[in-house]
Amino acid sequence: MCKAPEERTSNLVGKPSAKLTKYTWDEVKKHITPQDAWVVHKNKVYDVSNWYDHPGGAVIFTHAGDDMTDIFAAFHAQGSQAMIKKFYIGELIPESMTHKNQRQFDFEKAYRELRTQLVMMGMFKSNQWFYAYKCATNMSMWATAMAMVYFSDNVFVHLASSLLLGLFFQQCGWLAHDFLHHQVFKYRKYGDLAGVFWGNLMQGYSMQWWKNKHNGHHAVPNLHNSTATSQDGDPDIDTMPLLAWSIKQAQSFRELRADGKDSAFVKFAIKYQVFTYFPILLLARISWLNESFKKAYGIGAASKNAKVELQRKGLQFPILEKVGIFFHYIWMFALCSGFGRFSVVYSLAYFFIATCSCGLFLALVFGLGHNGMATYDAETRPDFWKLQVTTTRNITGGHGFPQAFVDWFCGGLQYQVNHHLFPMMPRHNLAKTHSIIESFCKEWGVTYHEADMVDGNIEVLKHLANVSDDFLVEMINEFPAM
Repeated sequence: MCKAPEERTSNLVGKPSAKLTKYTWDEVKKHITPQDAWVVHKNKVYDVSNWYDHPGGAVIFTHAGDDMTDIFAAFHAQGSQAMIKKFYIGELIPESMTHKNQRQFDFEKAYRELRTQLVMMGMFKSNQWFYAYKCATNMSMWATAMAMVYFSDNVFVHLASSLLLGLFFQQCGWLAHDFLHHQVFKYRKYGDLAGVFWGNLMQGYSMQWWKNKHNGHHAVPNLHNSTATSQDGDPDIDTMPLLAWSIKQAQSFRELRADGKDSAFVKFAIKYQVFTYFPILLLARISWLNESFKKAYGIGAASKNAKVELQRKGLQFPILEKVGIFFHYIWMFALCSGFGRFSVVYSLAYFFIATCSCGLFLALVFGLGHNGMATYDAETRPDFWKLQVTTTRNITGGHGFPQAFVDWFCGGLQYQVNHHLFPMMPRHNLAKTHSIIESFCKEWGVTYHEADMVDGNIEVLKHLANVSDDFLVEMINEFPAM
């Protein structure tokens, strides 16, 4: 039985009573659904129930019943807290947070001070010339892929062109990522518009679909959904029934069946997931294109939260999103058809080589960033810093891959740990903060993991194999007659 709040407010959100209302942590923890969502920011309690109009989307509900102080700082510009004043309902009683000891309070104070230090060092200021260079080199890749098809009839040149296009898509992904994390422009609308160009037009991805999905990932990396049908976890590991990243996730689909057992497909998929992992990555872009098209044209949503949000507030740029994706397929059709010269089979081959290679190139990087690292349940997740660090892996050079290649290929996400701690820090500054963040983690005893591209993928495959083994053992123990 939790301690009751010292004074209740009125039921009207944003209309606290004249007497200061105080709540215990246990009381806050009761309000964990989008329809009944309380969040804490700097020991102030806010009722954001049903706030699907939140500018960042339904990501606000990932911290329902929790402290959002640090994830708020990671995503928002100075002064953004003024927007949540209308949802204020009272104060948190700090002493009621019995799950935190003094060292934990000191640790949180220390990493908040570190963030302030990095701001003072200018680490959040972007170099416009760097991004102009990246945009120009990306477009040169696109122009080269186009020219290779337009001026040549050689099948090997066309093969190289399709692979170069796949690499172009991947590099566009990193550029859109930087713009939509508001690393480049102070005025956020400019970043969003750049995201429409690099996302919708050049990749065929819906800017808003990606932002909502990616913001949710950053808020709760490697966090499991509460149930098989909920959307309060990390969307990037919502891969059942194809892949499972923990024994709990592997067994999560049992609740969907009347007999409470695993389906034949789930058994097969989890048993052989170490072998299907890379083939699944090849198809990733096809799935993203499908979800993006549905989002932009209003014919579907990837989750219940996304559906409600789309119904309530629509797209930020409804016309631009549709136009961008439409013209993406126009130029893709022209290129894949060899500007009218290729047969249907040849055109499809070009399209799928570019599309599948892109899926592999992209997923290799973000897969290495998180797959095979720690996973958590909502009720057991650690503080912001530990959650971001322990679920994330940096990528280094090694096994024949020079660091310079890794830096280019990964588009800044070779410093995935650093990026997750400070997502609005421009990629060209991540290396400068690497030693500072690493030493801070060592000082406070937080695991900080790095691996090269070969060792990292071996770790991912070993993790998948371990989950498969545990799943089979648990299944035999629970259903010995099978």
